[in-house]
Amino acid sequence: MSYKKQFEFTKENIDTYLKAVAKEYRRQVGEGVPAELTLIGGASVLINYGFRNMTTDIDALIQAASAMKDVINRVGDRYDLPNGWLNADFKNTDSYSEKLPQFSVYYKTYSNIVKIRTVAAEYLIAMKLRSGRQYKSDLSDVLGILAEHEKRGVPISMDQIRKAVADLYGGWEALSEASQAFIENVMANGDFEELYEQTAAGEEETKALLIQFEQDYPGVTKESNADEIAARMQRKTDRASVLAKLREKKAESDPGRE
Repeated sequence: MSYKKQFEFTKENIDTYLKAVAKEYRRQVGEGVPAELTLIGGASVLINYGFRNMTTDIDALIQAASAMKDVINRVGDRYDLPNGWLNADFKNTDSYSEKLPQFSVYYKTYSNIVKIRTVAAEYLIAMKLRSGRQYKSDLSDVLGILAEHEKRGVPISMDQIRKAVADLYGGWEALSEASQAFIENVMANGDFEELYEQTAAGEEETKALLIQFEQDYPGVTKESNADEIAARMQRKTDRASVLAKLREKKAESDPGRE
């Protein structure tokens, strides 16, 4: 895993780059071959909510003519964006589901040819829980979404989240026990804003621990072992993540579940 200084995409500059993509796509293919991009993950969070400031790349499901790949590269070169700035690599992760397009929502259309969609709230939560990384923004994103919907007067229920997980992944058991414990406890707690602040701070601390570990032991940290390494580093430094505390709380309330 690499922790070099990364490019920061914001809600404002994402709009600029997507407009540029649409304009260049139309120039290359004409008006008769429309395209559709469904924004996933951090980009979808940025578009729909105000609690998060940036993401490091734009994950999307891309339905377009083959020219779109060249279009993305041209726009990237024009704005000096990193390679892979707009990509579909998400399809290779555990959070991907071929059913995602069914649960996307319309955002806007650029240049009358590139339609942008994002992921509906409870399905975005389901995806974040499926991933559940302590060193990214997965868990704080869940809390941020819950908090904003509560403020809007349209709170998201546990039943909605359970249905979203089942729709995308087949059932509740598709989530790790850690993610199950996390969402069950935060929904019972209900103080999403306070938990958001604690969790976001914990994610930053965890990331810092992993950066230090990577500096000490280059090349050891991978996506598959990052959470385990983070947990060991937290124990070593006498810290505990919010997720770890919630695991303990769940175990205390449900001692028969191992």
